[in-house]
Amino acid sequence: MVFNQQGSPDPPHPFLEMRGIGKKFEATVALDDVSLAIRKGEVVALVGENGAGKSTLMKILSGVFPPDAGAMFLDGQPYHPRNPHEARSRGVAMIYQELSLALHLSVAENILLGMEPLRGPFIRHPEMMRRAREALTRLGHGDLDPLLRADRLPIALRQVVEIARAVAVGCRLLVLDEPTSSLTRDDVTRLFSLVRTLREQGHAIIYISHQLEEVKEISDRFVVLRDGKNAGEGFTAATPSSSVVSMMVGREVSDLYTHSPRIPGEILLHVENLGGRSKPIHATVTLRRGEVIGIAGLVGAGRTEFLRAVFGLDPVRQGVVRVGAYAGPASPARRWRQGVGMVSEDRNSEGLSAPSSLADNITLPRLERFGRGGLVSPRRLRARSQHWIEELRIKCEGPRQRVADLSGGNQQKVAIARLLEADVDVLLLDEPTRGIDIGAKAEIYRWIDRLSAQGKGIIMVSSYLPELLGVCDRVAVMCRGTLNDARPAAEVTGHSLMLEALGGA
Repeated sequence: MVFNQQGSPDPPHPFLEMRGIGKKFEATVALDDVSLAIRKGEVVALVGENGAGKSTLMKILSGVFPPDAGAMFLDGQPYHPRNPHEARSRGVAMIYQELSLALHLSVAENILLGMEPLRGPFIRHPEMMRRAREALTRLGHGDLDPLLRADRLPIALRQVVEIARAVAVGCRLLVLDEPTSSLTRDDVTRLFSLVRTLREQGHAIIYISHQLEEVKEISDRFVVLRDGKNAGEGFTAATPSSSVVSMMVGREVSDLYTHSPRIPGEILLHVENLGGRSKPIHATVTLRRGEVIGIAGLVGAGRTEFLRAVFGLDPVRQGVVRVGAYAGPASPARRWRQGVGMVSEDRNSEGLSAPSSLADNITLPRLERFGRGGLVSPRRLRARSQHWIEELRIKCEGPRQRVADLSGGNQQKVAIARLLEADVDVLLLDEPTRGIDIGAKAEIYRWIDRLSAQGKGIIMVSSYLPELLGVCDRVAVMCRGTLNDARPAAEVTGHSLMLEALGGA
């Protein structure tokens, strides 16, 4: 008899076994002899850097790709789905980060989509309502109206509907891919309660996340992939986060947050009583050369709006933005010329031109450097971009590759390379490490420290408080549109920042 960490007996065999899985895409080896096992009533976290092979392994599990080598067993029986529909019929469901609901349909229609109860050619609506309510009740959301249109739901409830769809078809193994990337902390708490409910009901759950704090909180075991191979596994509660990180990156990570001694210099940016269209309501802050200021706060507090107003993306209703000798509002193009650059939190929609090449994205703000008379030299663009590819260790095929084909962490490095190429003095970074792996985060932290040592001034918005406390010199809290005074990071704690963000003293 095998016993788990809590001392209770485990079933004689795993519910899912993936043995020696291999997969190639032309000359690229995506997976090499990878194995994974999970039992009923267990949450296993699958972690690793971007490009480690997590997505490929899960696509094989969910029937998107066939494996080139290895075998899979589900509940002791051979398992080789030819497509996602067949995988669902065997009880395996993948809940992707980008949800796939039909927003114009009701909650019930989404839950039973493709398996509507019929009488002849007609849908039996009372039976559809009953089955939808039953699925929602199993998830603790029996009060959710099945007739409500999906586009009227917040993102957290849309996720519930997506999971209810899997439960309704009898799925016993759920894969959750970065499920908290768009959720508030309260929504994350509710999602974790839902995951625990599913675990208690005997479901097996594979949880994919870059957030080790989430992994520690919700999973029973973890499995690490690195470079398409198994790199380690263990019980989550008994394994320090530093050990998990070392397995992920292949080396010891003694100091994730790089913070060399800094001496603030002259004032680079002064914002006084800034007010936007709706937010911020009031924001005052002074940024000096060689300084990193962090901005904490809840989602919707006005942090992003503050950076957008400073950069000229959003209109300014009141106040003054002074950059060196320049005062007053300005367009983003003028801000670039004044030495201010910004990395947006939404790199896909407005931070990068995904269909364009790395060379085009990196050199875009200062194209006049690479030609005359409105003409640019593609050779010079590529040569300069290659410099930053090597400096930031961007994993790509070269300057001509499309940004859309890169991993999230490498896309973020391209966005930062654009600021470095423009040689701005003030960097506005909005959630610069969201959705990227731990190795890419560590590299971005090192670059922030390096830039501050070069005399750059950085304002950094982040929802991850340990990041702000580890990287920044001072931290200010945005609460309901008002930016409180920035205080030395050494004088605050995560608890005090959260209390301030909630409006406490």
